[in-house]
Amino acid sequence: MKKLVIGILAHVDAGKTTLSESMLFLSGKIRKLGRVDNKDAYLDTFELEKVRGITIFSKQAILEVDGTEITLLDTPGHVDFSAEMERTLQVLDYAVLVISGTDGVQGHTKTLWRLFEIYKIPVFLFINKMDQKGADRENVKSNLRNQLGGSCVDFSDQGSEGFCEQLAMCDEPMFESFLENGKIDSELIRKAIRNRKVFPCFYGSALKLEGVEEFMKGFAEYSIAPTYPKMFGAKIFKITRDEQGNRLTHMKITGGHLKVKDAIISGDTEEKINQIRVYSGQKYEAPSEVEAGTVCAVTGPIKTRPGEGLGIEEISNAPILEPVLTYQVVLPEGCDPRMIFPGLRQIEEEEPELHFVWKEALQEIHARIMGEVQIEILQSMIQSRFDVEVTFGEGRIVYKETIANVVEGVGHFEPLRHYAEVHLLLEPGEPGSGLVITSNCSEDDLGKSWQRLVISHLKEKPHKGVLTGSEITDLNITLVSGKAHNKHTEGGDFREATFRALRQGLKEAESILLEPYYDFRLELPEKMVGRAMTDIEKMHGLSEISQIEGENAILTGSAPVSTMRNYQRDVIAYTKGLGRLLTTLKGYGPCHDAMEVIKEIGYDSESDLENPTGSVFCKNGTGYLVEWNQVKENMHLEPYLKKKVQMSELNEGSENAPSNSGSISLEEIDQIFNTTFFANQGKKTVWRKQKSASDSFFGSTTYVGKRKDNLEEYLLVDGYNIIFSWPELKTLADSNMDGARAKLMDMLSNYQGIRKCEIIVVFDAYRVAGRREEFADYHNIHLVFTSEAQTADHYIEKFAHQNQDKYKIIVATSDGMQQMIIRGAGAELLSSRELREEIDSANERIKEEYQRQNESKKSAFEDALTSDEKGRMDDMINKSKS
Repeated sequence: MKKLVIGILAHVDAGKTTLSESMLFLSGKIRKLGRVDNKDAYLDTFELEKVRGITIFSKQAILEVDGTEITLLDTPGHVDFSAEMERTLQVLDYAVLVISGTDGVQGHTKTLWRLFEIYKIPVFLFINKMDQKGADRENVKSNLRNQLGGSCVDFSDQGSEGFCEQLAMCDEPMFESFLENGKIDSELIRKAIRNRKVFPCFYGSALKLEGVEEFMKGFAEYSIAPTYPKMFGAKIFKITRDEQGNRLTHMKITGGHLKVKDAIISGDTEEKINQIRVYSGQKYEAPSEVEAGTVCAVTGPIKTRPGEGLGIEEISNAPILEPVLTYQVVLPEGCDPRMIFPGLRQIEEEEPELHFVWKEALQEIHARIMGEVQIEILQSMIQSRFDVEVTFGEGRIVYKETIANVVEGVGHFEPLRHYAEVHLLLEPGEPGSGLVITSNCSEDDLGKSWQRLVISHLKEKPHKGVLTGSEITDLNITLVSGKAHNKHTEGGDFREATFRALRQGLKEAESILLEPYYDFRLELPEKMVGRAMTDIEKMHGLSEISQIEGENAILTGSAPVSTMRNYQRDVIAYTKGLGRLLTTLKGYGPCHDAMEVIKEIGYDSESDLENPTGSVFCKNGTGYLVEWNQVKENMHLEPYLKKKVQMSELNEGSENAPSNSGSISLEEIDQIFNTTFFANQGKKTVWRKQKSASDSFFGSTTYVGKRKDNLEEYLLVDGYNIIFSWPELKTLADSNMDGARAKLMDMLSNYQGIRKCEIIVVFDAYRVAGRREEFADYHNIHLVFTSEAQTADHYIEKFAHQNQDKYKIIVATSDGMQQMIIRGAGAELLSSRELREEIDSANERIKEEYQRQNESKKSAFEDALTSDEKGRMDDMINKSKS
């Protein structure tokens, strides 16, 4: 029998749980159709869920449809429980996205759509509430195409020519099949859905059981069961406790099989399985063995954690959706925080994103929380489990830190009869990449077992930055060198040396304070747009009018969470209830008021005894402490970056020796040392002058490597930036954006014929509604339409960074911030004015050359005629005129 694991997901109140109930009822799993408002839904089993009428915890049910066994995972729809939902995505074969026919695509819907793309999950859509007033199928189809893309295909009219035409436009094999046979084979449709080329849409009303059976049959027909390897593997996605307090580890078996009394390895611990439970609602079966494709819960292991991989499975990446606010947990008078803290840690096992922290200096407990609804649920959980009534203080922003330059961090730990030295290369990572930890260390320098130990220590906990003590992120950490002592080194020595190396590197680096940003969509009356844009500018945000519908306008953009978090109340007030603000977490970016935040937090990195920045050396049988800025004067190993620069110089010299044109100037040599070796010296030494963090992060960086004189030239043009910078194109764009875009492409196409370089024109996705990232050619130039989650700036910066050594890159834009970042990527710049002058000048040169050649041809022709022939031609011309 085909086995599938599917999840039902939706924006809150779209009817997700109602659809689950309908599917269970129609499959015969339940005899009575439960309802959320009647508090008798099959999968809303917790009292809190019944009281609030929302799904808080993901649950599973098993049903059978047309020979397919389906494990159905019902997930929370409220944004405050997004982390619980995201953990469930890791084990899904397919997702079912429920959309309200009256509300269409909403803010959280687009967040889910982005997550499906990241996790590469195929999606079926069920458009619910089509029986309600205001639900129009054609309007919904248009909304889906504009917001989610043209691959959302209506499957309610299967087999018709129109249906096949829609499918043919989504995938090349289906297009070819349709051209050859006039129809499309079902197997091709299944593969296209599995490969996320097509997203089937079904319409109906879950409450009235309309369209649900057709959806279930369509899902069973067009889904493909995954194949699993024979070796054991499992992905853990959840930890819970039953009514008796037994710890349950929820997992999906992704390879082989699992038996009771089998041993699993969690981290460095081997633990046995005492019982296997396969849940359906509140009830469960307890088989002695389960095979691949089964979602089950096991008792016995106490060290497992969500996201962990067992057997052949690897650990999952950290959730993308995470809390951006931290709250103080206020205990009632007389309650000892040290007594309740272990219980809170037990809740944290089940909800890892809470991240309970005991702050010794303040004698306070803090937790990270998504929003107000989660606070209420957490209060109820603590009350029911520990009989303690807690409150929460005012929410504060969760800041993070990263670095702006490359440094080498050195940690040394050598008290008497101990020894370890670690060198870590710290490099800025891509935004949103988190910590990427690798090893590039020779086993001749440090044994493999010691290297693994260093890597495991780096991964064992979050690490603090040195500006505010906030968690570091977007950082590539590479073990590049290390040293152990044959007699005196113990495992704990490398733990100390590793942490000290990281802290020492952070102290030397140019640190950047990051804060969370929202992507927002603001719908309001057009006459209020000026007020809204002024507000957003005051919030240090960016906005633009993306759409005007009648008397209403839609503003989109981004802004810091700290300034926008309470803006919904202002919108409701000044629009008199007509405005609506939808926000989704964009990620982290440079803090808009970093100096004020750093001063307010008042963190002193050198007074943080739990995270020391210095190292311990030994002399005359006695250990002594060396400050972070003097560690490199005492370290035992040669600096990695110094060796790298020397090798670079040797290679450069051998490459350029035959030719004087390839020689490196004295200024270039100085730049090599300033951007590599001397950049890693202590801030308090005389080796270099300290730069501000903003200068380092946004300023220019000179890279000296292979000379770019003979490299192929690429001109990257920020399409919409140029259109709105050139007056004639801006005027045209106000009435006809397509016309303005076409005129720009024609001008650049002509320019390419003169300049003879590769030209790439990049357009933001919001200007081409519903498009995912696409590439096209227009005559002799290339076009890029970015994905919905990617701006033209991001694409250009990424291209410049990745190809700076391959091509000579010139970027045409008037965006000041982008210009600074592009300079740092080693690219040249043209402002919109300079580009226009270049094009006009090139056109003028061609025109002059053409006129000169015509004059030359005319003169050469006349010179070849005899005097008699010239006379006869003059007579003919005079006669024709008369």
